[in-house]
Amino acid sequence: MNIQMPQRYTSIFGAFFITMQQLTPGELKTWLINGVAHKLVDVRELWERKQYNIGGDHIPMNELRGSCDQLPKDIPVILYCEKGIRSVIAIQRLETMGFDNLYNLAGGMDGWKRTERE
Repeated sequence: MNIQMPQRYTSIFGAFFITMQQLTPGELKTWLINGVAHKLVDVRELWERKQYNIGGDHIPMNELRGSCDQLPKDIPVILYCEKGIRSVIAIQRLETMGFDNLYNLAGGMDGWKRTERE
C-alpha cells in the first residue's frame, strides 16, 4: 500500500506565516481505512470532547507541555481541535520541544463534521 504523505504547507494565520504539516479530514479517513500508523490527539477541553470527538488521546492544550512524553516521535501525531486553530498553536509549541512528526487536522472537528454530511 502506497499512501502519499501530506506536504508541509505555508499559510497566513493572523498576521504570521506558519509552515507545518496538515491533513485534511479526507486524508485522515484514508489513513484510518488503510491502517496507517499514527497517534491522534484531541487538544480541546473535556466539555468539548464530550460533545463530539473522533477518538484518540485527550490532552488539553494547556497540559501538552507536561504530557509530551506521551507523544511518540517515530510515527505521525495528528492534533485536532474544534476549528484547527488551537491545534496549530499546540504544534508550534511542541515543535520547539523537538517534535517534527506533527500534523494539524485541517478545519478540526468542524471540517470533519462537514465531510460527514457530504
